[in-house]
Order: sequence, then C-alpha cells, then structure tokens
Amino acid sequence: MKIIRFADENGNERFGNLLADGTAELLEGLLLTGLELTSEIVEVGELLPPIRPTVILGIGLNYRHHAEESGAKIPNYPILFVKTPNTLLAPGAPIEIPTVLASNEVDYECELAVIIGKTCKNVSREDALDYVLGYSCANDVSARDWQIKYGGGQWCRGKCFDTFCPIGPCIVTPDEIPNPNNLAIQTKLNGEVVQSWNTSDMIFDVPALIEFLSGSTTLLPGTVILTGTPHGVGMARTPKLWLKDGDTVTIEIENIGQLTNPVQNESAN
Repeated sequence: MKIIRFADENGNERFGNLLADGTAELLEGLLLTGLELTSEIVEVGELLPPIRPTVILGIGLNYRHHAEESGAKIPNYPILFVKTPNTLLAPGAPIEIPTVLASNEVDYECELAVIIGKTCKNVSREDALDYVLGYSCANDVSARDWQIKYGGGQWCRGKCFDTFCPIGPCIVTPDEIPNPNNLAIQTKLNGEVVQSWNTSDMIFDVPALIEFLSGSTTLLPGTVILTGTPHGVGMARTPKLWLKDGDTVTIEIENIGQLTNPVQNESAN
C-alpha cells in the first residue's frame, strides 16, 4: 500500500491508498493505530507530509562512498543527530534558503526515511523490520556553513532551519519493500541527476540502525529515521553546488516515488 495524507476539497485531512492513475482509495482510521480501505475512490487534493513525526532522527555519513567523498573515516557506530518538527515540509512546498540567519551553502541530500510503527526498545536486528510501518523519500536539507563552520561542532543548527526536511509523497508499507537495502536512490536538481546510487551502500543497514537507536532507548510510533545520503552532495563537488532561489529538487527512490520541492529565498517577514 502507498499511504498518502492529503487535504480534501473542504480542507479536511484524509488518508488514502495512492493508485496508479493518481487517484486514491480512502482509508479510515489513524495512521499509527490502523487504517482500513473503504473502496471509495477520490481525487487527491493538496498533498501533506505523510506523517507528523514524533521525532526525526538523522544518521550522518552512512554511505561508504559519501564518507569517502567527505574525507571522513568510516564510523564505528551510527552518527546520530536530530531534526526538529519545524523542518517538516510537504511535497511541492518550497524549501527556503535562510536569509535572516543567512546561509550561502544549502545542500540537498536524498535519503530513505524509515517510519517506526510501534513502540520498540532494545530490539534485535533480526526483529527490527517487524517494527517498521513503512518507508518514504526524504531530503535532509543542510546548511553546510552552519553545520560545519558556525555550529560549534554540533550539526543541529545547520540541519534545523524551517523547511529542511521534506518527506513524501507517500509511505510505502513493508510488504512492497521486503528489503530496504536494495533500492535505487537519486536526486535531480533542475532535471539533472546529481546523486544516483543504491541503499545497499549503507554502512549500517536499516535493521542495524533500528537495533542501535532502540538500544536503552524507547522509539515511539511515528519516529522517522533518516538513513543517510549517498555520494554526490553539493558540498563535495568541484565547483561546489549549492541550492539557490528558483531551483527545483526531486528525490526519487525505487518502489516509493518522487518527492519534488521548489527552492526559494526566505521572506524576512
């Protein structure tokens, strides 16, 4: 099932199973407690982020080729950071380049998002995928100047500006993705492919991440895990390739779909 969250013609939040022709079969219930098909087919209105996360956990340097292009050592444990709720962005909504607390080095990062569906703590890698509600596309937008130069050694300032976590267009249930570590993943910037790789290159695969993150730690339903980005980020290019006003970024993951967002400068108001 491809679960979308959207606004109907009256502005009401609805859930649906996205169909091949772009319509949806309405779902009844709540995402984290259970949804049921209704057989009612509807036109899809404005797409919303498919989930309101309880927390967004990001993993850094989790692709071997990306670690190499960054000149970083392969980490012994997953590198964890947190993105705040204000970063969440719907498909089609604009990514904003910060202009008040200004950044001149805003980067794209295509990522597989893993959504936890039930409470888990101290989960083994063998059981880890049993706790997954589904998978989505995400863009871990990053202001590299604030992440690296001005953040005092912490990444969160550069990762937590408004609009810096587009997610969507849907949540694909695990029955359609039995192996999350064998998916083609890419970024297109203004129609040009700038990242193109496979989730098999993760240093810590999805079961390992869930095992690690749930160690002595309760992961609540609605936790979103951003699993890292492959090589090809703008920071590592020569010349460097930063997002700018007027750009369009598309994240595409095999069996999930495309997440597209325009880019614009932040309004000072």
